[in-house]
Amino acid sequence: MNELLTESIKAHGGNMRWRQLTQARATLVSGGQLFAAKGLPQDPAPREMTVLLHEEHASVRPFGAPDQKTDFTPGRVSIDKLDGRVVAARENPRSSFTGHTLETPWDPLDRAYFNGYALWTYLTTPFLLAMPGFTVTEIEPWREGDELWRGLRAAFPPDIASHSTHQNFYFGPDRLLRRHDYHVDVAGAFPAAQYVYDFVEADGIVLPTKRRAYRRDAHGSPILEQVMVSIDLSDVHFS
Repeated sequence: MNELLTESIKAHGGNMRWRQLTQARATLVSGGQLFAAKGLPQDPAPREMTVLLHEEHASVRPFGAPDQKTDFTPGRVSIDKLDGRVVAARENPRSSFTGHTLETPWDPLDRAYFNGYALWTYLTTPFLLAMPGFTVTEIEPWREGDELWRGLRAAFPPDIASHSTHQNFYFGPDRLLRRHDYHVDVAGAFPAAQYVYDFVEADGIVLPTKRRAYRRDAHGSPILEQVMVSIDLSDVHFS
């Protein structure tokens, strides 16, 4: 593996511990301007998220009603009753975003798909970058205040759903993640810079509990007035 990725994985808990685990659960509170732009403003109610760690599979509950949850994989997304009945489902969900701009409204299945891949990406970073099919190279560092954050550019394989094929990850001197850059292809491919902080240790894994994704200007700097997505995590458990 790339030397910086090796150091980052070690700082976040290490490969040995990661291989012992299969899923993560957390309480999630989210918001931001993206959801309002899509006609689906987010309320501040906490939700439970669950992701599998070694395959791309995620769920959020409640979703749309107290007795409903989402079920996401790259090839299918659904909204289900807790007893297993399917409320709505979509095969090949990525294709539904063809031609979308930032202002194109989303339906609930679009939102469920976005939630699924985004939360899976965040809960498995940086370990996912060592999965088969990823190509990772070191890039120019990013200077933030007095710190120099070393960067990795990852090319995602086609069978992994995420924001965009190419994404940048920046790590502080302690090799913990500081910033994550990407284009939101399902929303007109606008450029985003996501800052992460308030790290905790949960069952041997170190992860940020707060994420703020801003629109990114032509120079790579975040536009602080435009918080597109905010994520606060609590009660995180790996098992």
